[in-house]
Amino acid sequence: MEISNIYTKYKIMPNLQEHMFRVAAVASLICDNFSEPLDKESIITACLVHDMGNIIKFKWDSLPEFLEPNGLEYWQEVKSEYIKKYGNNEYIASINIAKELNVSDRVLELVKSISFLGASDNAEKNDFGKKIVEYCDDRVIPFGVVSLEERFTDLRSRYAHRDKERGPSFREAFEKAVRLIEKQIFSKCKIKPEDINDETVAPVIEQLRNFVIK
Repeated sequence: MEISNIYTKYKIMPNLQEHMFRVAAVASLICDNFSEPLDKESIITACLVHDMGNIIKFKWDSLPEFLEPNGLEYWQEVKSEYIKKYGNNEYIASINIAKELNVSDRVLELVKSISFLGASDNAEKNDFGKKIVEYCDDRVIPFGVVSLEERFTDLRSRYAHRDKERGPSFREAFEKAVRLIEKQIFSKCKIKPEDINDETVAPVIEQLRNFVIK
């Protein structure tokens, strides 16, 4: 099934669709310019489904524009449906949706690797598929593709409560790991981090709208 049809079936919010398209487009550019063989299809698939359960954690106070055109009541109902079916954890929900889509074991492994908690492990190990999917998710904010440092600024603002819960050392370890992952990836890439931006991903996103999840 084409990913756009899957998003419609699962009532994925438009802004969340665009987030996953951007992450997948960043991954596509990296894969196409990487000096070693990669399972591009699995990497792209993982990026396109990795956040499908994220409506569970959405709070619309600061981003009311994301509610259009359906409105708050509609999306609250969708959120309630998701929680009833998948529970209160958006990470687990996304994994369960990926299983419903019958993705391969490798895709499921890649989806599971995209997390704040897994960044250090991805940096330490030699699995470039996991490094790439983690890094690509860390290059995208709600409104577009940005540099890694801009993304960190965004995360510090939106998830300040995590510093209170876990302490600043947790965030610092995450940022250190992703900076290292960036160096590892681009040491094997024909392009530079700054070559990946809203302008360069735009045509890739249009191609990905017809991507088929196998």
